[in-house]
Amino acid sequence: MEVLVRTQRPPGEPRGQVLLVHGLEGSSETGYMRGMSHAALEAGFVTHRLNLRTCGGTEHLSRTLYHSGLTADVRVIVEDLAGQGPAPLWLVGFSLGANVVLKFAGELGQEAAGQIAGVCAVSTPLDLSACAHRIHQPDNWIYERRFLRQMRARLLATGRYRAADFAGIRSLIDLDNRITAPAFGFRDAEHYYATQSSNQYLERIRVPALLIHARDDTFIPFSVYDHPAISRNPRLGLLATDHGGHLGFISRGRPRLWLDGTVVEWMMGTDTLRLKHG
Repeated sequence: MEVLVRTQRPPGEPRGQVLLVHGLEGSSETGYMRGMSHAALEAGFVTHRLNLRTCGGTEHLSRTLYHSGLTADVRVIVEDLAGQGPAPLWLVGFSLGANVVLKFAGELGQEAAGQIAGVCAVSTPLDLSACAHRIHQPDNWIYERRFLRQMRARLLATGRYRAADFAGIRSLIDLDNRITAPAFGFRDAEHYYATQSSNQYLERIRVPALLIHARDDTFIPFSVYDHPAISRNPRLGLLATDHGGHLGFISRGRPRLWLDGTVVEWMMGTDTLRLKHG
């Protein structure tokens, strides 16, 4: 099994490294991945854009799929990068990828300090069940249908599934019941959601973690952030905006796309944008 990681290096001595993990049906070439990579490169960071299993045209590299809590590949990559030099390594995840990096940091617990400097999670589905049911609501039908179409095409491209395997699937929950859960040994979709949601790992995080979320996110109800660990764990910081949707975060002023600069400034130890947009 292999995954593809695209690496870019800035001129001169780097100030650190950043591993970027994309969201559902994304890839290393998705706009938010390229935008964050560009901002981090300009700030002097080596950037690594991970393609999760079978994503970004890599169906031929892996016999298994990816899912919202699969941290094994991130663990292997982090161990490899941590051994390449003294530069601090940051993890930045988007949507599904944000759930992965938060869960991974929680799994590491006290051991994280020796491997990663911190994690930033953008538009995180902290409670996978709540988010799967939210996206199935009528106002999200266009998005859910698009995700299902993309997932069906990718899974068929692996050669391990036939069109008949998708008969009757009308929601992401249906697909997780039929495909994801059995592929990884979960009883059903709800068992998968219950065991792989990052909310149950927040208390264990022992490195700085910045969670960025918009209250008007159409996929993720803001109520999932009403979690005691967010206020109780001093290493967690929540930057909540009124607007931004899901991975949007467009500002009326400059910079227009402020997310990239916010994350980079946070990694560099500057909190001005957090105060401005919080």
